[in-house]
Amino acid sequence: MSHGKITFTGHAGTPLAARLDMPSGQLRATAIFAHCFTCSKDIPAARRIAQRLASMGIAVLRFDFTGLGHSKGEFENTNFTSNIDDLVNAAAYLTKHESPPALLIGHSLGGAAVLKAAGKIPSVKAVVTIGAPADPGHVVHNFGSSLAEIEKNGAATVELAGRPFTITQDFLSDVSETNLIPAIAGLKRALLVLHSPTDQTVGIENAAQIFTAAKHPKSFVTLDNTDHLITDKEDAEYAAEVIAAWSARYLGIRQSAAPIGAPEGIVRSTEADPDGFLQDITAGPLHHTLADEPTTYGGTNKGMTPYQFLSAGLAACTSMTIRMYARRKSWPLEKIHVDVTHNKVHAQDCETCQATEGKVDEFIREIHLSGPLDNTQKQRLLEIADKCPVHRTFEHEIEVKTVLA
Repeated sequence: MSHGKITFTGHAGTPLAARLDMPSGQLRATAIFAHCFTCSKDIPAARRIAQRLASMGIAVLRFDFTGLGHSKGEFENTNFTSNIDDLVNAAAYLTKHESPPALLIGHSLGGAAVLKAAGKIPSVKAVVTIGAPADPGHVVHNFGSSLAEIEKNGAATVELAGRPFTITQDFLSDVSETNLIPAIAGLKRALLVLHSPTDQTVGIENAAQIFTAAKHPKSFVTLDNTDHLITDKEDAEYAAEVIAAWSARYLGIRQSAAPIGAPEGIVRSTEADPDGFLQDITAGPLHHTLADEPTTYGGTNKGMTPYQFLSAGLAACTSMTIRMYARRKSWPLEKIHVDVTHNKVHAQDCETCQATEGKVDEFIREIHLSGPLDNTQKQRLLEIADKCPVHRTFEHEIEVKTVLA
């Protein structure tokens, strides 16, 4: 997938920094991700969810609201309404340069913003909120003792997540006066509410209020044991898979948790987790699996390792070759299973290897045959196993050609 840095014009006429995560294959739909209050487009949750959705065919535009992250403009001159206007401008950019956004995803206050903005973006068919407040005024509790100073002087510097932000009375008034309930009730789009019951920043009762106010179709999924910022990458990946599977029904796409398939005849490995080793493996347009590394090697152990795939190819080919021969001979072979283990051994310990130094790859294949076979038949089937095409590939000279696409 591509990760293009772009800019578009925000509500105040200043350039907003954005990133467009594009699928490497067919584009099935486009989405906009709105980040949490005073966060940025590059927080781990936004990045991981966007990249995972892109691997599934959904392009995601994530951007910094005015005055935040790498976007220009003054944060102190923004409010909740201006965030909505920035979202509308993001949708206009997608409509002009890619395709109209069909999905809005909002995290925390960004979730409240997408609920309000959806009515202003005709192309939107589905909305997802993650840890969103039912009342935008919920953010006011973050200002603590500074509230009195804001009301007295019209503005105050507030420390949020270790950084200073100027909060104005205009911002307070805007979020406090915004009532989301009518917008939720009149959403007229499918709604998915994702929320953690252990969220200490925005309580689970907010999800209940949003869900109750919404009309069908609506869905609610709990993100068990997830913190508000979804800092755990497995939680972010789970949220992305839920969003992709759920939204398919409403975006009119044939979708599963699997990414877009590769062209016929190609096996493709697409990085699914840039912080780890998880890979989406597609073989042609129909088949999908995962490759990974064990947790002890920095992976998440969600799929076979590359060497296990090699072992699997040898085991499967062996079983198929034996079955084909036994079927042709009409022998009473009832069941086969083949166990393959892979090791690195010293070349000097390998009786059939040409190399005499260093280490070589050793695949030990143990074949289990069930059925009333006589010893002659069993021995012949063991000989046939060595004629497995993958076995022959391993034993012949192999050339790997590498080109840069």
